[in-house]
Amino acid sequence: MYKQILVPVDLNEKGFCDKALKAAIWHAKQSNAQLHLLNVLPGVHMSMVATYFPPDAIKDMKKDVDIQLRNFADKFIDPELVYHVHIAEGKPYATIIDYAEKLGADLIVMPSHKRSRIDNVVLGSVATKVVHNSPVNVLVIKPQG
Repeated sequence: MYKQILVPVDLNEKGFCDKALKAAIWHAKQSNAQLHLLNVLPGVHMSMVATYFPPDAIKDMKKDVDIQLRNFADKFIDPELVYHVHIAEGKPYATIIDYAEKLGADLIVMPSHKRSRIDNVVLGSVATKVVHNSPVNVLVIKPQG
């Protein structure tokens, strides 16, 4: 059974992420696991990008994301389940894999966005990259319809 479950959450795509979180909650209840919700911000500290933000903007952004992530979690996660919120910066797929290893996660539960085949070929998909590169099991929740 699972002990640590990582759930990447894109706050711009809550409609997709809520299904993944519900699946993760089910698995957590079955195995008494802890949940880890992760939001990955784009690399705002990159030198070119950082010059456009005031010094406190990044700190304020992380604080806002933390509040949004906790509010999102509190809508779905029962009080008896233990969960943690993590906010990181970087390439989403690489950061998800790094956090899975860092946290000792034994399952990643994440949504797959509905994309056309050409989008996946040209742009790639975070879920696809995580599945192919993750050292732990990945449960991908597909959109309905």
